[in-house]
Amino acid sequence: MAKLIVISGDERQEFELGAFNTLGRHPDNTIQILDRIISKEHAQIQRSGDGRFLLRDLRSLNGTFYRGERVGEHYLSDGDEVTMGSTRLVFVDKPSQQEPMHRVTIAPGLTESHIRQRIQAQTGDFIPERQLADEKVLRRDYERLRIGHELARAVGSELDLEKLLPKILDKAFELVGADRGAILLIDDRGEPVPRYVKTRSGKSDTNIVLSRTVLAEVVQNRAAVLSSDATMDSRFSGAHSIIMQGIRSTMTLPLLYGTELLGLMHLDSLFTSNAFTEKDLQVCTGMASQAAIAIQNARLASRIEKEAQTRAQISRLIPASVVEQVVKGELVIEKGGRLNEITMLFSDIRGFTTMSDGRPPEEVVQTLNEYFEVMVDVLFQFQGTLDKFVGDEIIGLFGAPISIDDGPFKAVACALAMMHGLAEFNRTRASEGLPEIKIGIGINTGKVITGSIGSTRALQYTAIGDAMNVASRLVNVATAGEVIISENTYLHVADRIIADALPPVRVKGKADELKVYRVTALRPKGAAAGSQTWSEPTKA
Repeated sequence: MAKLIVISGDERQEFELGAFNTLGRHPDNTIQILDRIISKEHAQIQRSGDGRFLLRDLRSLNGTFYRGERVGEHYLSDGDEVTMGSTRLVFVDKPSQQEPMHRVTIAPGLTESHIRQRIQAQTGDFIPERQLADEKVLRRDYERLRIGHELARAVGSELDLEKLLPKILDKAFELVGADRGAILLIDDRGEPVPRYVKTRSGKSDTNIVLSRTVLAEVVQNRAAVLSSDATMDSRFSGAHSIIMQGIRSTMTLPLLYGTELLGLMHLDSLFTSNAFTEKDLQVCTGMASQAAIAIQNARLASRIEKEAQTRAQISRLIPASVVEQVVKGELVIEKGGRLNEITMLFSDIRGFTTMSDGRPPEEVVQTLNEYFEVMVDVLFQFQGTLDKFVGDEIIGLFGAPISIDDGPFKAVACALAMMHGLAEFNRTRASEGLPEIKIGIGINTGKVITGSIGSTRALQYTAIGDAMNVASRLVNVATAGEVIISENTYLHVADRIIADALPPVRVKGKADELKVYRVTALRPKGAAAGSQTWSEPTKA
């Protein structure tokens, strides 16, 4: 199993790598690295279809280095050492007896008509205890049942396919006197693909040639193939690959989950005739059924992991409550749209172009990511939906894609909370000798078309309409530190906010001047009109 050794100062930690891993300072990462030079979301390590692990730097500010050179992407090999900040990471992936793609060959066999007869798995029952006179037989049968029980325990809770397959073959080798074994899983095209190989000797240079004739028989008939001597058995007279290898005993079993064929397990003995008996076949068939259930569970676990990753990605765009409705099927986001009255919030950094001038692009991106993280957290707290980022601008929607109670007020409260969060964010930046960030916010309420627009390959949820355009103009009216709202929004919240009426403004695309208001605070409950007392916004 691949793992990552993280060495920071005198501390050393080891992490087993899954199919998808994130690295960074933030606690939500798969591997959290407490190094101030490392970004909150610094890099990813993802297992590709061929089993290799790809390291991808996420445009981190201080970079990821391999052999002293900064890298964007790098396929990791056993022993590779990567540096992030002051932390060293060592990738360990000792392949034990694997490399099945290179060590297993499926040789072309002849067509099914050359198989002399159907090969069905002979079952036969265990003899009742009272009929057993040979103590050795009884002990051997007990040992087989014990190993079968251990297999169920060993694989029952294992949900990592890369760990599961070796355990299955290990128990199969304990159960029968096999010299070599291989597990093949059915791919998306319906073809068996080698996934794990084991040899009793432990040598990794043994090449296993499997007969396409035999595999086809197992796949087509969902039946196990047992041969007592492959070089003499008439059933394999057409399977040249078996005869050429001189294999004397083979057992190939289907891995069936109900009626679905998940793969095949192949065992062979190079030196012993009649190495496998019909009782071996019976026990191994039961073991194959248990193995198939475990493989299916591992696949389902992998699918759930991917869905969780997808949910995490969606959660970065819309609040968790909306994500849950999408996942449960209670809310369908599809191409098209509908007319809704919603409230739109536009937030824009003032002087960002000047502030970014002459700074490295990586530093600019890092600043935006840290700023966006604070702002979007606040947006979601007030049930807002992230429409999009446009450069350094944030666009939030209140009331879409699902309706919310009191959307205009939540939008205004959110804007004030953003200003409060920004003040805290700027205090941190000041302690690091960085310039403060200043923003202006514009809010409007009105009817727009909300829905997904785009092509059949890519959709984006957004809002379109005149009210959206007005909101985008109001953010330009707001100076640094101001929250400007339209009259439409003001009418919904007038009795619950403290605001100053500003001179009407003329904005692009509108013939008439617009009445606008500068919001300074929320009015405490029970406070008289005109009170200027600040009140912390009430979160959703």
